[in-house]
Amino acid sequence: MSKDHNVQSQQISDELSPRTLVARETVYEGRIWNVLHDSVELSDEGAVIERDYIKHPGAVTVLVIDESERVLMVNQYRHPVGMRLWELPAGLLDIAGEPPLDAAKRELWEEADRTAQQWSILTDVFLSPGSSSEAVRIYLARGVELVPEDHRHIRTDEEAEMITEWVPLDEAIAQVLAGKIHNPTAVIGLLAANAARATGYATLRDAEEPFDVHPGLRNQ
Repeated sequence: MSKDHNVQSQQISDELSPRTLVARETVYEGRIWNVLHDSVELSDEGAVIERDYIKHPGAVTVLVIDESERVLMVNQYRHPVGMRLWELPAGLLDIAGEPPLDAAKRELWEEADRTAQQWSILTDVFLSPGSSSEAVRIYLARGVELVPEDHRHIRTDEEAEMITEWVPLDEAIAQVLAGKIHNPTAVIGLLAANAARATGYATLRDAEEPFDVHPGLRNQ
């Protein structure tokens, strides 16, 4: 039976919980991520649990907002769900040694043909912590400029069909609540931006802050 704890809201915070890794096996190797099988001691009593999960490189997402409070959204085909989804520019942390902020700037250039002058952190999330190690940092980007055509990234595969559109933030949030926008980092980013807007974006973290909750980037 679970127990309720009286904790003041400002004290609530996820925390690291080191456990003894008894054994690890790679049970599947994929193009982008692998599946691991871990044996882990659950407690000091020595109980061992077995868990299969996706070892994910992590990702970054960029919410771009302009002076008119419009958000830059991208639309692309996602094969696992068989739909074209409205999303935010995003991509994997799959280049060794590339800082998350640099990855975010690269993805904004690659997917939306834009650069930005001002960067802040909206939030960090685990998308499916029961089955994946994927950690995503969501940035807020402002002061955006269009890249000259001869300096743009050539998009291929599904990204070749990608389109971009400026959407009023309030309209995008309404579509989230209406169940019309499904991409998780888009949903989280839009709602986080709405909350941050109420404070004039004054409470956001510095874009250079280490991404320490990412399992692969801790203490780097």
